[in-house]
Amino acid sequence: MSKIEQFRVLHAPGNPLVLFNIWDAGSARVVAEAGADAIATGSYGVAESLGLTDGETVPLDLVLANLERIVSVTDLPVSIDMESGYGDTPDEVAASVARARDAGAAGINMEDRLPGEDALVPLAEQAERVAGAASTGLFVNARCDVFRGRDVAAEGEALVAETLERARAYADAGAGGLFVPFLSDAQCIAAICEGSPLPVNVLWSPPCGDRAALAALGVARISHGHQPWAAAMAMLGREAGRVLGGGTPSYAD
Repeated sequence: MSKIEQFRVLHAPGNPLVLFNIWDAGSARVVAEAGADAIATGSYGVAESLGLTDGETVPLDLVLANLERIVSVTDLPVSIDMESGYGDTPDEVAASVARARDAGAAGINMEDRLPGEDALVPLAEQAERVAGAASTGLFVNARCDVFRGRDVAAEGEALVAETLERARAYADAGAGGLFVPFLSDAQCIAAICEGSPLPVNVLWSPPCGDRAALAALGVARISHGHQPWAAAMAMLGREAGRVLGGGTPSYAD
């Protein structure tokens, strides 16, 4: 079985794949040794670790060089966050994603907002971009930002309907999964999982509950996004402050 197929079968509704997102080869090795079933980058952590910012400011050559180093330290399937696909057109997206495939990726994440834009890419146009990415054979986790900045209490039913419309279009375009971040409402998650033709990925946050709770809602994939990177940097800051302030690091114990 290829790494792409290995990654695909890990997406089982009710038995979710947990991705503790990493940013470089070192963090990938640590997470793999902790018992991960697959490895996935988060674009925010990758960018910040390089002194850059999220939003496709990291040149594609550097994204792929980072991928090659990650693939070199693990036999697990590796998925990378390619933000909006690194291309102005579907053909350009396909070319960029093909380079990720050739560098060893099993899958990608791809947003339906362009860098620096708040509005979603119109559905027909985004479906073409997803189709371009999917034409490479990689597992495309099509991100859907319908819930970003919206009032779930007031708009939940309409947002679910809009998300499922996009899910159907992305499935028809060849996507392998649907990623719905900015959502922790159990009722909406369950409705999306029930209606989606694609296995559903959510971004973990405290209101979501644990893996078992999300499994019961039908979730197939749980991502931790930039949170592992942020936690690691917070720990680094605390330890540095303690030592530089004349104290003893916690790891001295």
